[in-house]
Amino acid sequence: MTDAAPTQATPWPVALLSSKIRGYIERLGTAWVEGEVTQWGVSGGNVYGKLKDLSEDATVSFTIWSSVRSRLSEEFKQGDRVIALVKPNYWVKAGTLTMQVFELKHVGLGDLLERLERLRKQLSAEGLFDRSRKQSLPFLPHCIGLVTGKDSDAEKDVIRNAQLRWPAVDFRVVHAAVQGDRAAGEVTAAIRRLDDDPEVDVIIVARGGGDFQNLLAFSDETLVRAAAACRTPLVSAIGHEADRPLLDDVADLRASTPTDAAKRVVPDVSDELNRVQQARARLSTRLTGILATEVDRLTQLRSRPVLSGSSWIVDTRAEELTRYVSRGAELTGRLLERAGTVVVDLRSQLRALSPQGTLDRGYAIAQLPDGHVLREPDQAPAGTELVITLARGTVNAASTAAQQ
Repeated sequence: MTDAAPTQATPWPVALLSSKIRGYIERLGTAWVEGEVTQWGVSGGNVYGKLKDLSEDATVSFTIWSSVRSRLSEEFKQGDRVIALVKPNYWVKAGTLTMQVFELKHVGLGDLLERLERLRKQLSAEGLFDRSRKQSLPFLPHCIGLVTGKDSDAEKDVIRNAQLRWPAVDFRVVHAAVQGDRAAGEVTAAIRRLDDDPEVDVIIVARGGGDFQNLLAFSDETLVRAAAACRTPLVSAIGHEADRPLLDDVADLRASTPTDAAKRVVPDVSDELNRVQQARARLSTRLTGILATEVDRLTQLRSRPVLSGSSWIVDTRAEELTRYVSRGAELTGRLLERAGTVVVDLRSQLRALSPQGTLDRGYAIAQLPDGHVLREPDQAPAGTELVITLARGTVNAASTAAQQ
């Protein structure tokens, strides 16, 4: 009956279901797994803890019996990244699943570096580290977004040094875990929150250094991509020179320490005032030089004869006008004289060719009563009245018979 499939009429007892689950799980045998220790508690020589996946939201409980713990060659604590040989164990009485650990080791530094280098090459190939995509920091940010640990020295260093340099600067601080399994998610959320704030001009992610494994959160792929997508200029101030997290490469500016970040983001008010005074002094000197040069040029121009008095202009123009008038009168006289001679010649020619001239020489013009000039004798039979035009006046006459 125990092998029959359960139905509503013939259900399995809980013990039977639990035993079958235990049988299925025990068939899995042992397996090597990798994860981060998020809980480590010792009771009665045994260790009870939890192991979290490195990238997904998945956690399992584990148990290390005292007999196995005594054989471990390394010390472990919460936050360690480990590999473990485990066997799933289902406890029927409580209905819980735990992993029994037979071996436990820290993940080798070489393995971590190799994985980190692979991710670095992948992100570099995508162009996330290119200098062309880096944003310039604002000259004078009015509000700085700060992502750091609560009550940390990094927070105090950034705020103190920034306000010493420019007292009017404001801060928008978002606290986040800066190591451990929660660090990557909290820092990512803090960056996105400050990036969405329109009043924040620049974002600083600060932590006061640490060993390589404690800084692994700042090489998390999700965090790095969030930093790359940030529209607000971002400064990485993790403070770790030996092993640079990937956040340093994708950030718009990398600062060696939180203090260095404050100095590079906020200008020094005293230095800026000195620069303003120097600029004003240079501007005053330059303007004074330009004015002196122009005054000298004006003095030289005014000393020239052309500008020393204005009467020369009238005198010169008067002389020119007199010459032009005299020349015009001379030319006009010549033209009139030449034209008069031509008129006299034309008048003589005209008089020589005119009918009056002919009459003056003793000739006369005979005209019929109707005014026609008498040309042929036949035109005036005997007794025809004629008008004889002389040089001085006219006379009337009558024709006689024509003589052959």
